[in-house]
Amino acid sequence: MRRAAIVLACLGLVACAGEEHQDLRQWMKESTKDFKGRIPPLPEIKSFPTVAYEAGELLDPYNAAKIEPERKAGGGGLKPDLERRKEPLEAYPLESLRMVGTLVKGKMVHALVQADKTLHQVKIGNYMGQNFGVITEISETEIKLKEVVPDSLGDYIERTSTLQLQEKEQPEGRK
Repeated sequence: MRRAAIVLACLGLVACAGEEHQDLRQWMKESTKDFKGRIPPLPEIKSFPTVAYEAGELLDPYNAAKIEPERKAGGGGLKPDLERRKEPLEAYPLESLRMVGTLVKGKMVHALVQADKTLHQVKIGNYMGQNFGVITEISETEIKLKEVVPDSLGDYIERTSTLQLQEKEQPEGRK
């Protein structure tokens, strides 16, 4: 029984392999006889002139010595006076101090500066803040200071800062 099934399957396969699709094969052969694979030639390679690199001996444009000004050996230049006796307002960072007003005594203008809950009277030449800030100018609305701060290389540079007059804060509910 098994043998008969195998023989029948083989006969069925042989019958399918006949000339049934011969017309389709003939049409494909005729349709593609004019087609020929053509690959376009590669483009011509352009030759570029050889240029010698001559910048090897030049200074590096990103070298710090090129960007920064020349410094004297040993730092030289500006230094804060570390031997000077500190004034009371030098114990506070400049951001924590508040200018609350001005006073005029004769021709001399004084500013009123609040540190914590204490009121201090300062004039031109007094020091305040933690960066060796000396008062250079006092107006009705601000105090100008010249501070001496360290730079990235450990030397000192001058910087101008201001302390603006603070408006009096009104307690809530009162205006």
